Amino acid sequence: MGKIIVNDALQELSALLGLLELIALNRVLQPDMVSVQLNGEFVAREDFASTQIVDGDVVDFLYFMGGGAYGLD
Repeated sequence: MGKIIVNDALQELSALLGLLELIALNRVLQPDMVSVQLNGEFVAREDFASTQIVDGDVVDFLYFMGGGAYGLD
């Protein structure tokens, strides 16, 4: 099918994939908590099931972590 970049690593795909399939293929931890950028644009969670991955796509799986400022009084 083609080549894509996932989190800065080249991946070769032999078949057309949907975004949910790519998430599973890459064993993304906590897939319900991941945000996805496709070619620099965030994909809405409700669009994950209908988003297709094509040759040349750049995909980033992102986790946003909260935290505080320790010791900044």
